[in-house]
Amino acid sequence: MLDIEGIYISAVEKGAGSTVSVRTTGARGGCRGPYFQRSGVGSGIVLDDRGHILTNNHVVAGAERIVVVLGNGNIHEARVIGSDERTDIAVLGTDAKELAPAELGDSDALRVGQPILAIGSPLGLAGGPTVTSGVVSSLHRNLWMSCGNGLSVIQTDAPVNPGNSGGPLVDLSGRVIALTAAQVLYADGIGFAIPINLAKKVSEQIIQHGSVRRPRLGIVAIDVLPRIAYQFRLPNTLGVFVTDVLPGSAAEAAGLRIGDVILAIGEERLGGVHDLLAALGKREVGAAVEMEVRRNGRTERISADLGANPD
Repeated sequence: MLDIEGIYISAVEKGAGSTVSVRTTGARGGCRGPYFQRSGVGSGIVLDDRGHILTNNHVVAGAERIVVVLGNGNIHEARVIGSDERTDIAVLGTDAKELAPAELGDSDALRVGQPILAIGSPLGLAGGPTVTSGVVSSLHRNLWMSCGNGLSVIQTDAPVNPGNSGGPLVDLSGRVIALTAAQVLYADGIGFAIPINLAKKVSEQIIQHGSVRRPRLGIVAIDVLPRIAYQFRLPNTLGVFVTDVLPGSAAEAAGLRIGDVILAIGEERLGGVHDLLAALGKREVGAAVEMEVRRNGRTERISADLGANPD
């Protein structure tokens, strides 16, 4: 056996051992009657030996009954500990004892072109998790969600099918580096996944508090599109363009204005709104942040104390 074959097989065995299938049912009325059962299938990742399972919010949203199927075929009832629609993350609780927690990697260390493996339960097929392979296609994609927007995601060309949602992307060491989130139905070979560093932070808050507390700067902002750069005579399309400053917000208190372009949060340069949200997501409510702002052709430094997001 070639060394590379052994590396892939070892990574799959390690990743599959902590991957579960998530099955849901929920009552639905309509032309089929009030007792017609809507069923769904997805995947999940074992977080710890206390029975916590990480999955997508859209996998379990509205479900009346949830079960997880382990790799050994054992079935356990599950309940939603908490969920976060904005990041499409949910944490389930089970009483399962025979769990193998996943080893979580560092999504900030990923590189475009890096080989990855997608593990999950596509189409709800029996027989345990299946695997597809690919590479990290992009680290800077912006996935628009139904609640909020600008979720920074990883793009991959590993085949993703219905049922893969909530399953892991793993590196060649078998460490989970992302949570499969969505596929583009009209495209070939494009899938998106939530970076595991974000998923880990959100899941920790859900387990501890039952919900997610987010810091809020208090602006409405958009990417610096070429037409905006041309109209306002900006030198490039980097940063985020402030279109509104919310009354009573941290941004208003700090003196941010409509028309400002935020170039950096701390030492993190901003390429667009997704970078801004990712940078703020690493901070805590009440934290002080220093921003580099372009205003009237000059660069300024502005400090703000982040408030709490009301939702």
